[in-house]
Amino acid sequence: MLSARAAELPGAQVASADAPPATAVTDQGLSEIVVTANRITESLWIKNKELDDARDKDLLSKFGATTYDIDQQALQALPQGKNTSLDKVLLQIPGVSYDSAISNPDFHVRNEYSNVQYRINGIQLPDGVSASGPVLETGFIGNLNLLDGTLPAQYGLRTAGVVDIITKTEFDPGGNLDLYGGTWATVSPSIEYGGGAGQTQYFLTGRYLQSDQGLENAMPTQDPIHDHTRQEKFFGFGSTLFGDSTRLTYMAGAFVGHFQIPDLLGQELLGDFGPSTLSSAILNENETDRFFFGLLALQTHHDNLDTQFSVFTRYATINFMPDVYDDLAFNDVASNVVRRSVLNGLQLDASDRLSDAHTLRAGFGLSIEQTQVQDLATVLPLDSVGNPLPTPVTLNDYTSKVGWNAGVYVQDEWRMRPDLTLNTGLRFDQMNQFVSANQVSPRIALIYKPLMETTLHAGVSRYFTPPMQTEATPNDLALFQNTTQQQAIAFDDPVRPERARYFDVGVDQKLLSSLAVGLDVYYKRSTDTLDDGQFGQAVVLDQFNYADGFSRGAELKIDYYQGGFRAYANLSHEVTMVKDVVSNQYLIGDPVELAYLATTYTYSSDAQTISASAGTSYRWYNMLASIDGFYGSGLRAGFANEQHSPGYTQWNAVIGRISIPGVTRSHSRCA
Repeated sequence: MLSARAAELPGAQVASADAPPATAVTDQGLSEIVVTANRITESLWIKNKELDDARDKDLLSKFGATTYDIDQQALQALPQGKNTSLDKVLLQIPGVSYDSAISNPDFHVRNEYSNVQYRINGIQLPDGVSASGPVLETGFIGNLNLLDGTLPAQYGLRTAGVVDIITKTEFDPGGNLDLYGGTWATVSPSIEYGGGAGQTQYFLTGRYLQSDQGLENAMPTQDPIHDHTRQEKFFGFGSTLFGDSTRLTYMAGAFVGHFQIPDLLGQELLGDFGPSTLSSAILNENETDRFFFGLLALQTHHDNLDTQFSVFTRYATINFMPDVYDDLAFNDVASNVVRRSVLNGLQLDASDRLSDAHTLRAGFGLSIEQTQVQDLATVLPLDSVGNPLPTPVTLNDYTSKVGWNAGVYVQDEWRMRPDLTLNTGLRFDQMNQFVSANQVSPRIALIYKPLMETTLHAGVSRYFTPPMQTEATPNDLALFQNTTQQQAIAFDDPVRPERARYFDVGVDQKLLSSLAVGLDVYYKRSTDTLDDGQFGQAVVLDQFNYADGFSRGAELKIDYYQGGFRAYANLSHEVTMVKDVVSNQYLIGDPVELAYLATTYTYSSDAQTISASAGTSYRWYNMLASIDGFYGSGLRAGFANEQHSPGYTQWNAVIGRISIPGVTRSHSRCA
């Protein structure tokens, strides 16, 4: 990796805080010009720090949730540093497993589908519609927390995990330009710049990536065929103080990704359309994903009362473009799939420290989403006896929908004793999409510290998880009757929200000043259990429900830190099983498999039994040596998910010189 520090602004003379300002006098004897560097004062830093602490500790409670923290220095100590994609960063956390499916090269938290919410400085980022990996850039992250287990009442909708991101803070103007590259013609330049002016601080980052391995290789070979990608990411952050207790924060981000869909050699022609011989290596399917968002938040901090009110907007699209002629030859169908979504919303969180023993928190959220889903499918008609005719027709399955989600919560943090805290809460959610539903969800968690270095936690929660509107859009099955796209299963009940009961118990123990261990066990029981998957050649995801499901697991974590040396290891054992598909049944495709699932508990498609990660790093002055890796026993595969894909292992290592001050460290804990 090549890296260079950006030069200071031309024409400016940088002076220390104790030095007098520089002056310049022209030959003509004109008045002096004073040139000084633009610095944020110490008092401004203190004010921002107070607001950060009020937001992260008082306003946004994590009590009862299991959290794992990775700070900026720990990110820089990874072998790929800030070039590590966000999903790979999260794989260093216990209970997180890699999804190796070509349609969703992302991650799972405790064996769940993509039921994860992202928050930036406490503001929930709306869901996208993409299936091709993370849209956020790692470079703007100052600190990252993953929350799972029994979440407090203020966390709703996506509940498998909360990726809580705190943005970088820059006080002195400056930036850097990096160039990262590697195999498969991978080239990825990135740029960062941040600083402050007056009462405002800001940070900008952008990245471009091109590679010949954008999605997972469809073949068991080193070099994929037709797998080029181009991606652009941008994130901008700013905040302005108004007095000592009010701050306006504004953020914007963008992701644009172009993906070739990898080809698989040796596919056989169906023989219903086109030539008698054709190579599957020439298929030219492509996909473009776009994601743009903007957030605006007003935070206030007083002696006992904290608030944060935010508004947000998001526009997202995904467009799968087929190779019409060749797709018809190999698949008897060529679908041009477009999904568009515009979402606007608001969020309010407030906390009031009623006394030394009680902190009351309450808030609400509302989002309104307009989605447009189109499947422009070119298919072959069938004759009277069901044989395909070589005369393609194009059918347009289009659905537009305005839906909304609303939620309100209240919770009380009761410090019963210095070593004992009880957090209770109540949440109400209402959704109106293709179905309407609501739920009251109580949450309760107990935190006990019998010894200085020992923390025990136990909690129980009810969860209400609406489906993603674009992925739950119904298809017009009747439109495709008497064509090669007609379904073997005619049932398409609407997708419903998942309802679950969640139990979590854990302990964290600090054995030595430098050594900490933790153990966490959980059990989840759900009805209308949500799942998703890719069905057909279009690289998009569709959701459906199982009538019943359960998940159980145990996670072990160890962390050692001493001076410039750090080592960690995580091990998880998890089982997730489901039964009886009760919505979008046609997606299963095989009536025999659907009948089997109706009476038998089987593993979910995202279930991985064993997940593990480990790493170590050592810093000596400006030299860094680092190695990390992760292991998975493999996701499920085959009829009713009774088989599983092979296990996998990946290791990353680096030896290099760095110029980042501070100590490399990451730690895990229970909040």
